Amino acid sequence: MMGASAHEDSFTRDNLPPKEMWPDLLLAGFDYPEQMNAGWELTDGMVAKGFGDNTALIGNGRRRTYKELTDWTNRLAHVLVEDLGVRPGNRVLIRSANNPAMVACWLAATKAGAVVVNTMPMLRAVELTKYVEKAEISHAICDTRLMEEMTACAKACDGLKVIGFDGTANHDAELDRLALEKPVTFEAVPTAADDVALIGFTSGSTGEPKGTMHFHRDLMIIADGYAKEVLDVQPEDVFVGSPPLAFTFGLGGLAIFPLRFGAAATLLEQATPPNMIEIIEKYKATVCFTAPTAYRAMLAAMEEGADLSSLRAAVSAGETLPAPVYEEWQKKTGKPMLDGIGATELLHIFISNRFDDHRPACTGKPVTGYEAKVVGLDGATLPRGEVGRLAVRGPTGCRYLRGDRQGEYVVDGWNISGDAFWQDEDGYFHFAARNDDMIISSGYNIAGPEVEAALLAHEAVAECAVIGVPDEARGAIVEAHVVLASGAGDEAMTKVLQDHVKATIAPFKYPRSVVFTDALPKTETGKIQRFRLRPET
Repeated sequence: MMGASAHEDSFTRDNLPPKEMWPDLLLAGFDYPEQMNAGWELTDGMVAKGFGDNTALIGNGRRRTYKELTDWTNRLAHVLVEDLGVRPGNRVLIRSANNPAMVACWLAATKAGAVVVNTMPMLRAVELTKYVEKAEISHAICDTRLMEEMTACAKACDGLKVIGFDGTANHDAELDRLALEKPVTFEAVPTAADDVALIGFTSGSTGEPKGTMHFHRDLMIIADGYAKEVLDVQPEDVFVGSPPLAFTFGLGGLAIFPLRFGAAATLLEQATPPNMIEIIEKYKATVCFTAPTAYRAMLAAMEEGADLSSLRAAVSAGETLPAPVYEEWQKKTGKPMLDGIGATELLHIFISNRFDDHRPACTGKPVTGYEAKVVGLDGATLPRGEVGRLAVRGPTGCRYLRGDRQGEYVVDGWNISGDAFWQDEDGYFHFAARNDDMIISSGYNIAGPEVEAALLAHEAVAECAVIGVPDEARGAIVEAHVVLASGAGDEAMTKVLQDHVKATIAPFKYPRSVVFTDALPKTETGKIQRFRLRPET
């Protein structure tokens, strides 16, 4: 039974999958009122609990308290409602790098009852347009430094309202100027705990993005579950990390988790892996969130005498954590690295190592509230030690926008994550491989078909096939096998094709390796056999 929705625009509730296709939701221990607004909970609600003077956000050369964040987000919410006409339930896209203003815009839109779609700054107009069309997005809030692709997207999307904000310390853009005139109090929309608050888009293995729908209560569950149980977040904690806030991994680790417990979120656009050591030292960070490839880069950049004594938790997710990285980190820092696995469909981490229970090449045990098992293709639980599909259920779960491929992800009430795992005799879970053709490079999900489509749009390319190949630094890289329409493949053509892909889709998806060939392996019916291109392991 769902609560009475506060959404005037019923699009998201209308486009939830049929209830019988939802996963089983295990909500015991997660009790929330019927009406609940996650934006209010993380701002005004924290001030009401006495955290008003605590530092909430660090970035752009200043620290903002919970009271300042509350006032800022309330002013912004007034602009969204009064000047832009955002109604409860409207979808609002946010385009920005990680900075305090992006978090403020997300919280303000959530308070206004909007359904937020956070996006990465690297996305191109063609990718943004897919999101706008799929989620029928009405408004976009964009950092003025990233307006070019947003403007191109708006031209292709009839009726999309775009407003700019300043993601730097200057606050000199239309949204910011309008906010200056607004009051610092705002009555947050009394959304239902199970009104959709967030749509997280994930790359399907086909390259067509799927929208995962998350309720207001889900945003609280990941904090009150994983962050409380595994990380034991305290008001004194200072969070840092490099994952984009557009990833639910980043939004949880760099915004929801600190703000739920009165801690500080450090949001720095320059938080690239090589800079993270210096950032941890400067801000006396206690919790770091990033992917294994970033930790490897941090280890390489770590000079003799680096002081990471403030750090108590290094959380790794996004791809499997190799044992050598875990062991080198522990050797150099004396601190554990907590490997975990999450999914955009379930919002955040659901299996994890613990401070008092961690080991190399192991993902750990389910977070409180979740259950996990390894199943065969027939859905039957496999014996310990056998590799199969990871099945999970708990207080959060997959609900695809419009029910896109819902029946593939949710089977008999269980979320089937797309990862192959095995469970040892002691009940610990170990990663084996991906089940699909998704390429995970430096923690980013890249769909081969999307890169192929970008390459095929270039006149020089007759045919191509994209695969992931192992790479020590990145886990995997994108490799394109290309048949040219004419002429020979050389270094110059490689660069031409790489630049073309970077200009067509998000640059991180470009093929780092290009192999020119006269023909691609195919079946008798003409289907490309990508598995034959993969290196033998």
